[in-house]
Amino acid sequence: MSEVKTYFVSGIGTDVGKTICSAILVEALQADYWKPVQAGGLDFTDAMRVKSLITNSTSAFFEERYLLKQPMSPHAAAKAENVKIKLSDFQLPQTHQNFIIEGAGGLMVPINDEGDLMIDLIAHLKAEVILISQNYLGSINHTLLSIEALKLRNLTVAGIIFNGPSNKESEEIILKISELKCLGKISMAEFISPKFILEEAAKISF
Repeated sequence: MSEVKTYFVSGIGTDVGKTICSAILVEALQADYWKPVQAGGLDFTDAMRVKSLITNSTSAFFEERYLLKQPMSPHAAAKAENVKIKLSDFQLPQTHQNFIIEGAGGLMVPINDEGDLMIDLIAHLKAEVILISQNYLGSINHTLLSIEALKLRNLTVAGIIFNGPSNKESEEIILKISELKCLGKISMAEFISPKFILEEAAKISF
């Protein structure tokens, strides 16, 4: 890839592997990384985890715009701390490298009480989307609904990454209906190490 790209990593739900997949993408693209909103887990944030798994010397890691204490939806976590989040608060950090932005939760997670959602932040940042899907009962529905929401808002989807145990039938029907590209299939691992990230990064294909 010669053209510099900005990608927003979102998932079909919570705990589908966005952070691990973000680390793999950072390594694969020698990209910079940013998590705009971190809610909970401040002792070891997602940015800290990604940084701990990266071995290249090129990637830069930008500070979160909001660090919220409670592991809740951003709108609820912000309200608990009397913090007001606005879309206009978010500006892309300056970089000349490929850029990976990691979202919080899924596309329809609210970031404030005004009705702004994570999908609105993606549009605001003008990023292409990489959607993380994980195979479980109901994941076809969740994946296709996420893709439909992105298409309805005319957001560009670069492709899908399937994370975890593979299900050939589910993956094939998702790709057939969505007409999206599979960028990679991430293996299962008992221990996530920098070596694992490097191995999986080598399998990513745009």
